[in-house]
Amino acid sequence: MSNARCMSYFTFLLPAFFSFTHGTVVAAENTIEEIIVTADFRARNELQMATSVTVMTEAVIKSRSAQHFEELVNAIPNVNFASGSNRARFFQIRGIGERSQFVAPINPSVGFLVDNVDFSGAATIATMLDVEQVEVLRGPQGTRYGANALAGLINVKTNDPEDEFAANLKLGAADYNTRTVSAMVTGPLTEAVSARLAVGSNQSDGFYENSFLQTKRNNAQDEQSIRGKLSAEMSENWQLDLSLSHVDVDNGYDAFTLDNSRTTLSDEPGRDQQESLAMAINSSWELNSFDLDLIVGVADSDMEYSYDEDWTFAGIHPDGYMSRDSYIRDRETQSVELRFLSNDNSRLFSDSTQWLFGVYTLSSDESLRREYTYLASDFRSEFAFDTAALFFQLDSSLSDNLTLETGLRVERRDTTYSDSELLDFTPSETLWGGRIAAKYLLDSNTMTYASVARGYKAGGFNTDGTLDSDLREFGEEFLVEYEVGIKSSLLEKRLHLKAAVFHDDRHDQQVKSSTGRIRADGSTEFVDFIGNAAEGTNNGVEFEAIWYPSEQLGLTASFGLLDATFDSFINSENEDLSGRKQAHAPSYMAHLAADYSLGAWSLSVSLDAKDDFYFSDSHNVQSDPYELLNMNLSYSSESWSLSFWGRNLTNQDYAVRGFFFGEFGNDPRKGYAAEPYVQFGEPRMIGVNYEIQL
Repeated sequence: MSNARCMSYFTFLLPAFFSFTHGTVVAAENTIEEIIVTADFRARNELQMATSVTVMTEAVIKSRSAQHFEELVNAIPNVNFASGSNRARFFQIRGIGERSQFVAPINPSVGFLVDNVDFSGAATIATMLDVEQVEVLRGPQGTRYGANALAGLINVKTNDPEDEFAANLKLGAADYNTRTVSAMVTGPLTEAVSARLAVGSNQSDGFYENSFLQTKRNNAQDEQSIRGKLSAEMSENWQLDLSLSHVDVDNGYDAFTLDNSRTTLSDEPGRDQQESLAMAINSSWELNSFDLDLIVGVADSDMEYSYDEDWTFAGIHPDGYMSRDSYIRDRETQSVELRFLSNDNSRLFSDSTQWLFGVYTLSSDESLRREYTYLASDFRSEFAFDTAALFFQLDSSLSDNLTLETGLRVERRDTTYSDSELLDFTPSETLWGGRIAAKYLLDSNTMTYASVARGYKAGGFNTDGTLDSDLREFGEEFLVEYEVGIKSSLLEKRLHLKAAVFHDDRHDQQVKSSTGRIRADGSTEFVDFIGNAAEGTNNGVEFEAIWYPSEQLGLTASFGLLDATFDSFINSENEDLSGRKQAHAPSYMAHLAADYSLGAWSLSVSLDAKDDFYFSDSHNVQSDPYELLNMNLSYSSESWSLSFWGRNLTNQDYAVRGFFFGEFGNDPRKGYAAEPYVQFGEPRMIGVNYEIQL
């Protein structure tokens, strides 16, 4: 579907959708539930935040029967993901974000938190067990989060303990031998302490079959999650919260085929595995002169990403080759954040200004072992960095209607790297980011805002030992973003509207480039490396609406428009891509949903649409535009519920990752002729869930 066709389609469908419901239902008596965003320094209503944010609530997660965050992404404006694995762990916001990782360390452009624990660049474990909401903050979070949030921040918040006893058991079954089971129990342990424990399992045969090994499980999913929380009121002024989690994702990876089908030929299928143990402590004190927050996050993750490089078996062709590649990582992270926040007794400038300042440290240690067929011995590397940051923010009421928000963050990062090829790097950087935003209340229900923000991403280094010394390291990438928006709650809080327009100037983009070397025979060899080789402009629009025209009917609509192009860039194939779209930046994304309830019955129908996009900056392979139709029909009583659900009901084949093998392909039967290869997303899934309240 072309851009023009898609826009025409939604332009017709949206008003027709709303006018139809307006003509068939009576005025509503209910209102939209207030949503509090916790990812900012101070928890606040999403309609009061001077930034573009989408919150996927537990009800939305349930309606889509989502087991992993990747199953929600298509409903979020201007947010995309890259596969090339069983589960997505790399995401792009407004066209910015990594797409893969092999040998070299990466600095993520999109921050990813689960209950205040940093999993940026390692979101394979983003299961949706007992999740209260997922908050997606678009745009640089230079003050709030620093170097790992150049493009934005994804914050996963799980449910807190409750003061009264509650428990449930959920069972599910779906196509491809999918089985899910989870249980939760919560309640008070003492008058001051409450607890919550949730356990869950998701298993599936996956969506590919292997005709050589005669199995349908090479791309199988086996995902186990355990989450525990304690909430303690230590005193009248001291609150202590503790969370523990263990997530074990042990999935297969066998998804690329020589004929771009769902039938593989691999004889050495790979794995997409991550096992993470995490702990977070959040301690808050309400003191006389200020409030104090201490946030500690610790995680230990074992990861393996491996694949059959030739995608075939021995003997498929006399010119065939056999190769398997494995990347086994052990990553440990520790973060500590201390915030000092003003209260009613300590505001500045005649009580007009709230303030906060704090310190933050993040340490990460990552060990890599690469097992590769063509290496004489395993490649090993050690990568570590220590970050220390100072930040502050002022929220100043200049009048009854006008508020000015200013923030600044300064960060020092020290990095070390060494490997078995005797390469050593010890770069250090001082980085900074910040934000100025003005909020103006048009009336008690409508807020407009304008902001300027600077986001940044730390530099790095190339691990190819053949590079010249001046190409070994690359510097900071940064962007300056200008955004204006409006948020409104209308019709007695039955209609919420949010819209934003943004312009990003990207500077010193870290992209894959190449350099030419003259071989002994006079020919030229091109060596790939990451460098600050590009400038770019990312412009876009985001719109979201929630409307309850009646007590029974709820409507949701959102869309994102994106024009993300290179101003100047020579890619790794020595091609001038100036003026071309950046990778994984679809020109439009759209989402429509209707939720209708009648007594104990409820029906949810949604449509997700996405434009085509380039898979890489080094070739021209693109996805096709696609639309996915989803549905959930449920019946609920006081003690149990039963739901029938479906995703991608029209069974569209759509690509989530793609490659082009340059001057050669990967099929020996075709003489390794160059051709594109793609990995497909989830096909039609139909399932049933049963939940009982104990």
